[in-house]
Amino acid sequence: MDWLERTAKLRQWTRSGTRAPHKPLLLLYALGRFQEDADGRLRYSAVEEDLQRLLTEYGPPNRTTPAYPFHHLVSDGVWEVRTDRGPGSPGTGVRDLRETGATGQLAPDLRAALRREPSLLGRIARLLLDLHFPPSLHGELCEAAGLELEPGEAEQLARVRRQRDRRMREMVLTAYEYRCAFCGYDGRIGTVPVGLEAAHVRWWAFDGPDDVENGLCLCSLHHKLFDKGVLGVADGHRILVSQRFVGHSAAAREHVIALAGRPLIGPQPGARPVAADHLDWHTSQVFHGSPRPAAAV
Repeated sequence: MDWLERTAKLRQWTRSGTRAPHKPLLLLYALGRFQEDADGRLRYSAVEEDLQRLLTEYGPPNRTTPAYPFHHLVSDGVWEVRTDRGPGSPGTGVRDLRETGATGQLAPDLRAALRREPSLLGRIARLLLDLHFPPSLHGELCEAAGLELEPGEAEQLARVRRQRDRRMREMVLTAYEYRCAFCGYDGRIGTVPVGLEAAHVRWWAFDGPDDVENGLCLCSLHHKLFDKGVLGVADGHRILVSQRFVGHSAAAREHVIALAGRPLIGPQPGARPVAADHLDWHTSQVFHGSPRPAAAV
């Protein structure tokens, strides 16, 4: 059984780049719990809150329920569900899952493979992260899912998708003249820029191209907030700040809230700005909530 291939081919609802990370999030959570207790079963009513939190923080903006992946992941051969009546899931109804005492667990063959080859768990987790989420979220997502991965488990995996273009960072930073497009930060140590990154607008995991029209030069803080859906970019290349973001400190007001409505900084003349279709994807699939009104000048 090639568990990496099976993981890479999880069946998900897709249409026009819509994000549906429900199954990957459940599987990451199940791997984390397997590390704690390899034989433990996850009672739906006990883990529902944890799974809902993962979906809210790392899923698409639309409201959803963990009942769907809890039931449907069975069809991928990596998960099993039992109720008080015996094997099998009662369906996707939240009440049915709660009232029948439904529990889920990694499939027996997968559990056996993880016991035989402990490093397989890290490779499956890294593959799920790479295929469904941007690198800026990997560390905190592992923490949220209760996963502990060894540094050595970040080794290169056999790619099931295209290779990234390593030139993208230099192309994007050059286009934006080594300044954060949101705040203008341009720090260096000598001649080396520090704290500046090339952010994919449409995530690489969702076929976002490695080119300037899909990139923004952002400081580390604003890259993280952009990938979390706190920040976005509207038509007219003005910055969006989610109303869900709350910060009372002067730093939060100055570095985040005050960005609402500001125009992007760059790119330089002659460089291509971010394409409208990539901005539309980010707004619909990543940005959370409604935008704040433009900050008063």
